[in-house]
Amino acid sequence: MSLSVGQVSRLAGITVRTLHHYDEIGLLSPGERTGAGYRRYTDDDLIRLQQILLYRELGFPLDEIAVILDNPQVDELTQLRRQHELLTRKSERLRQVIAAVERAMQARSVGINLTPEERLELFGDFRPEDHEAEVERRWGAGEAYQESRRRVATYTKDDWLRLRAEAAAVTEDLVAAYKAGLPPDGEQAMDLAERHRGHITRWFYTCTYEIHRGLGELYVSDPRFTAVYDAQAPGLAAYLRFAIAANACRRGS
Repeated sequence: MSLSVGQVSRLAGITVRTLHHYDEIGLLSPGERTGAGYRRYTDDDLIRLQQILLYRELGFPLDEIAVILDNPQVDELTQLRRQHELLTRKSERLRQVIAAVERAMQARSVGINLTPEERLELFGDFRPEDHEAEVERRWGAGEAYQESRRRVATYTKDDWLRLRAEAAAVTEDLVAAYKAGLPPDGEQAMDLAERHRGHITRWFYTCTYEIHRGLGELYVSDPRFTAVYDAQAPGLAAYLRFAIAANACRRGS
C-alpha cells in the first residue's frame, strides 16, 4: 500500500513542493509511480522521510543528510540511536534556554532591570526572583512592597553597587560593635540600628519603626535570615534584633 504526495504532505506536515524538491535532488524519491507518472510513497519512503525530518529538526543541511542516510554501513537502528542522542542533547540545550528565559521573565516581573552579566556580578548565585512568590504572598498587599518594586525597577548597576556597599558598611560596623561587646541597647548599637533602618528607607521603602521591629523579629524567627547575619558573626541576628527594638523604644515607637 502506498500514499500519494498529497497524503504524505498532510501526514508529515510539509508542503507538496518540499516533497517535489526532495525528489528532484535525490534525497527522497518515491518508490512507486502510477501509470500516469504520479508519485506514490511506500512504507520505506515514509521511514526515510521521518529520518530526513528529524535531521532537519537538528539543523543538518540536506546534502549532509543525504550522505548520512545513504551510508551503506549504517543501518536504520543505528540511525535512530544517533538521532535519539542528538535530540536528547538538543532537548537539554532547549531546557537550559527555556530556564534562562523564565528567569529573565521573573527578574523583569520583580523589577530588576539588569543584564545577565550584571546580575551575576551583583547577586552571584542568589536570584531574588526565586523568592518573589513568597514575598508577594507575605507582603504583596502592603504599600511598602509596591513602593519597593517601583523604586528597584529604576536602579542601574551603579545604583546596586552603591546600595550593596552601603549595606556592607552597616553590617561591618554591626559586627565590630557586637564583637566589641557593646550592649545592643547602648547608644552606638542603637545608632547602627537607625542606620540600618535609614538604609532600607533610602533604597527600598519607607521603613517605619513598627516595620523595622517586625524585620528584627523576622531576623531571628526565619532561619534563612538568621543564617545570613550569623554567617558574619554567630549571634549577630539576635543582637541586631535587640538593637532595633531598643532604637524604636528610644524614638518613642
